[in-house]
Amino acid sequence: MEELKDLAPKASIEAIEFLQSIEPEELQLCLFVDSLVTISDTGRELGEFTITIQQATYHDEDCYLIHANSHGCIDDIPCGTSIMAYVSKRLETLEQHHHEYVKIKDHPLDRKSYMVRQEDQLVVNKIVTEGQDEKRHAFTFPWSSVEGFISEASNLLMLRILAKRKAVPENMVFLSFDTETNLCTSTFKELGSRNQTVGREVMEVFGIERAIHSEKDLPTMWHFFFLFDGHLASRVQIGSPVTMKLIQMPLLKEKEEEEQKPVFEKKPLIWEEDMHLYSKYLDRKEELKANHTTYVRHHPELKAIMADFLQFLLLRKPEDVFTFAADYFAPFSSQKHLETSFQMSNKANPLMKNN
Repeated sequence: MEELKDLAPKASIEAIEFLQSIEPEELQLCLFVDSLVTISDTGRELGEFTITIQQATYHDEDCYLIHANSHGCIDDIPCGTSIMAYVSKRLETLEQHHHEYVKIKDHPLDRKSYMVRQEDQLVVNKIVTEGQDEKRHAFTFPWSSVEGFISEASNLLMLRILAKRKAVPENMVFLSFDTETNLCTSTFKELGSRNQTVGREVMEVFGIERAIHSEKDLPTMWHFFFLFDGHLASRVQIGSPVTMKLIQMPLLKEKEEEEQKPVFEKKPLIWEEDMHLYSKYLDRKEELKANHTTYVRHHPELKAIMADFLQFLLLRKPEDVFTFAADYFAPFSSQKHLETSFQMSNKANPLMKNN
């Protein structure tokens, strides 16, 4: 594993100060779901794009779980991107899973990356598969060298903060990765306001440009436009033939909404003959239900993981679901060497023996 340092660019003082200025109240107002439709330049619907940000806990640290999912077909070629990450209150990336695929006939492209903070380092593992050719890369960055780093996941949260402030400070230069995981700079620029039709309403939206400045390639830029409460109204990558647009007005969020906690009422015991054991069963059932519900609420990543897995499973339709699942979830283990994903999904499952 190669350790990268010295040559890495640095974030600007303005960028660091911006990250330090973020208040918990601002973050609380950014916890909602965005749901957009991917549209071609001819107006054809090609897929969907969703972003979910919610509170979570990562190794006993309060943080935010960010899940973004884009799937569809461009020129009848299935493609998609999925991001799931834990991000701190200072927008530091604690862990991120990033998966991209393009199912070109006879030459599919599949990219997976796993990023995790390990003590005083940021560790990145990548698997890139083109057709039958697979390449693996591993990098480590000293944690001190990535101050001001904005990952793809933390970028989604920061954009909501900028949109709600309706201002982009000047001279903010952050750190990011280009497509080859080279550390580079990224910038944000205010695009002003304009009107956009959402459903039957004409809404004023605020624009932000994000650019990643690779030292080995041309800059990559995106234009984002937001409603006043931070909901994403449109997103387009400059040079792309598709645009992601909001077509139905969401429930606008103007103030912090307290999370409604489930209430589990204790059912009264029925002290009748031969009902004693049954009442104990009911109590135990409610206790388990409460424990399970609490666990799922404390681990919202479960729904995100299962949604991505089921969607990818239905796209691939493997003969051997057990082996496919084992290959799919193998990269999620930071303690295990990454195995070749899905290459064994059509082979016999060793766990299922012939009678």
